[in-house]
Parts: sequence; C-alpha cells; structure tokens
Amino acid sequence: MKKYIALLLFTIPTLLFAQIKESKEELIAQVKANPSSVETLKTIQRVGGYNPDYKELRMLFKGMDKSVRKSEQGKQFNYYLKRLENSSIGKKAPAITQLTPEGEPFSLSDLRGKYVLIEFWASWCPDCRRENPNLVKTYAEFKNKNFEILGVSFDRKLEDWVAAIEKEKLTWKHISDLQSWQNAAGTLYGVRAIPQNILVDPEGIIVARNIRGEELNAKLREVL
Repeated sequence: MKKYIALLLFTIPTLLFAQIKESKEELIAQVKANPSSVETLKTIQRVGGYNPDYKELRMLFKGMDKSVRKSEQGKQFNYYLKRLENSSIGKKAPAITQLTPEGEPFSLSDLRGKYVLIEFWASWCPDCRRENPNLVKTYAEFKNKNFEILGVSFDRKLEDWVAAIEKEKLTWKHISDLQSWQNAAGTLYGVRAIPQNILVDPEGIIVARNIRGEELNAKLREVL
C-alpha cells in the first residue's frame, strides 16, 4: 500500500495529504537546479520526507544562495534544522510539559527511569489511527517491563482527542496543548509529519526515531 503522510511546510497550518511521486534523487536534483528560489526550501523538506536526516537537509540548505538562506523563510527552515539536530539519536531528549485530558500538567521527566516512546499523533490523522492497534499490542507486551508511551496529540479539539483515546483504548499517558501543527513539543522535536515517534532511554537519551511494528518490538526486547 502506498504511504500517505501529513506534512507541514514551514509554519503554515495546512495539511498536505499528497503522494510524493518524485524519487529522492529527483528531488535533490530539483534542489540543486534551483538554488536561488525560496520555493526550493519546500523541496528540501520533501527530500527529508517522513524521516528526515538533518545532516542531509543541512547540506542541501547550505547549497542555497545566501539570499534564500537569509530570507525569513530561510531563517524558519534553519530553525527547523536546529530542532531536528537537537532531537536526533544520541542527544538528550528536550523537555516536554503539557496538559493531560484531565487538564493536569504532565512532563516527560515524570517518566525518567523508564524507556519512553514519545508518540506524535492526532485523532484526525488516518495513518495515526491505523497505527494505534499496533501500539496497543506493543504496550500490552512491554508496559510492565519498564516501558511507557507518552502520546503527544496534534489535536485542536479536546473532545475529538478524548474520544479517540477512549474508542481505541489507548491506556498510556497522553498530553497536548491543543494547538494542532503549532504544538510546542512538535516544534521542539522538528515534527512536520505524523505519526512520528522518538524512543528515549531511562537516562533521557534518544536511542531511536520512527521505528514501528516489529522493528519497535525487537528494539524493546533488546533493551528491556
């Protein structure tokens, strides 16, 4: 089945549910052929796709004309790259504190000492909803083995968020600021596509990014 993902380009709160037809090589060629166009920054983001490599994207960004890099869009993109770098494997996971569905503050640091899967999702995201049954199975297997999931929702409506949690029996920890694509934690972790996840070890160090299904289960069996 061909993959569809929700992408956010720069800071525009518009969802793009579009099939990315060009190959990665074709997109890179487009970037190198148009170094003086601000629109090329969008193409660089598409090179990264669902699982961006900040080193690759930064190299392409540095190849853009100075006028583009110093533009407002260029500054926004550079900020995004820094967030990706700061939340890459081997880095200390940036702090997160948002509200639970009950309105109580909850922090990533409250789970220190456990392996934590930070799962970025939303009730309106079809791919997220399709992934939830897999997460339910993973959680059932590992929840008593020093493992927790922290769901960070990109929802805007509290009732939709809560309804999805209840309907799909997502019994792990949940937080959100109900700001959709402007979710502060999502910005901090450079998240521009969902579902997306970060695996953090008991010391708060990021050990994996965007692993799912059996790959995630195998990683947890290895570390737990």
